[in-house]
Amino acid sequence: MTEKKNYQISFALITVLFFFLGFITVLVDSLIPRLRELFELTYFQAGMVQFAFFSAYFLLSIPSSFIINKIGYKGGIISGLSTLALGCLLFYPAAEFRSFGIFILGYFTLAGGMTLLQVAINPFVAVLGHEKSASGRLTLAQAFNSLGTAIAPIVGATLILSDKIKSKNEISQLSENAQQVYLTGEASAVQFPFVWIALMIGAVAVIFIFISLPKLIQTNSSGTYFSLFKKKNLMLGVMGIFFYVGAEVAIGSYLVNYFLDMNLVPLIKSNETMRYITEVILNSALKINDQKAVVGVFVAFYWTGAMLGRFFGSYLLKKINPGLAIAIFAFFAIQLIVVSISTNGLISMWAILAVGLCNSIMFPTIFTLAIGGLKELKPKASGLLCMAIVGGAIIPPMFGYLTDLSDFKTALTLIVCCYIYILFFGYYNFKLISKGK
Repeated sequence: MTEKKNYQISFALITVLFFFLGFITVLVDSLIPRLRELFELTYFQAGMVQFAFFSAYFLLSIPSSFIINKIGYKGGIISGLSTLALGCLLFYPAAEFRSFGIFILGYFTLAGGMTLLQVAINPFVAVLGHEKSASGRLTLAQAFNSLGTAIAPIVGATLILSDKIKSKNEISQLSENAQQVYLTGEASAVQFPFVWIALMIGAVAVIFIFISLPKLIQTNSSGTYFSLFKKKNLMLGVMGIFFYVGAEVAIGSYLVNYFLDMNLVPLIKSNETMRYITEVILNSALKINDQKAVVGVFVAFYWTGAMLGRFFGSYLLKKINPGLAIAIFAFFAIQLIVVSISTNGLISMWAILAVGLCNSIMFPTIFTLAIGGLKELKPKASGLLCMAIVGGAIIPPMFGYLTDLSDFKTALTLIVCCYIYILFFGYYNFKLISKGK
């Protein structure tokens, strides 16, 4: 009973970390409009922000697994939190000196902390109980990650983007003194929230120093990455994470452009229910004249669907074979994309938005199925799986390239291929589990 209670306390603490990961990831995205003016960035430089994030996962996932293998999961969590806090603190001098280089360093450091945390906490949650229920536990924990991504835009809008951001031309028309005052204010708007976030993360790190986590996995193992390459299901899982993250990010990144390309704004404005949703979320009938804002409102349903699906999926995965669950969700994702490709108007829009619900269980389920039965090799396996998150940096540009060559409908066939692979991975694991392997 005491051991079970200890597991529950540990799980609750880990879900806090998942919340922070989602919250900070999206909150940093809220910085981009302000930082672009603060640092006078070109669009290429602004694009380097996301590159810094995904490159950290690609470059640091395997080193993170080595670190965890040496210092354990608790040490990895504390180190990850400390690195995360350092990244947030680096935003202070970046804003103070208006140095894009320092900001990128801060963002890479922040992403490095996230990488270390991801490599540590995903397998840790998986072993906080019976292996058969691992997918459900990780899905529930990931739901709090999605909760963080849902709350962050509101916080970002309130603390970071609450005042009007001047364009470069508007800033140039100010007097030299007025420019300095304005840019100083911009720096403060960046510094204040992230200093507080760094302090909060530091406090959580201190808590983890003094708590006792169950020692469930022997991290100091003699296994090698070469031995992992022989694990067929793990390698299939690495590709599954690559295609899943790539597909999810590609859809989310291009939804606004896709909706504008289908000329949905007049349809939304002419539909009483859709117009009402838009005005309520934008909190102003005046903003409904902004086409990007009108369609952008509905992108929230894509990400909210992922969050709600994870809460539901954590229960569902306790009842059915996780391999079967992921195959079913992938199948419906494919069907929804096909509907979006073959139709137009609001049907096409809601079909692609509903893919977010199908995405909900995919990452945690692929992850837990891939590391199943690996025991002390889990830290190294987690490193490989987290490295595959780089799919979010590769699939979206490929999607964009296909769109440039043809159109959005054609480009969506690439995303269908991603989900076909995930369906295959789910069915393969369904057969393995059914056979008791």
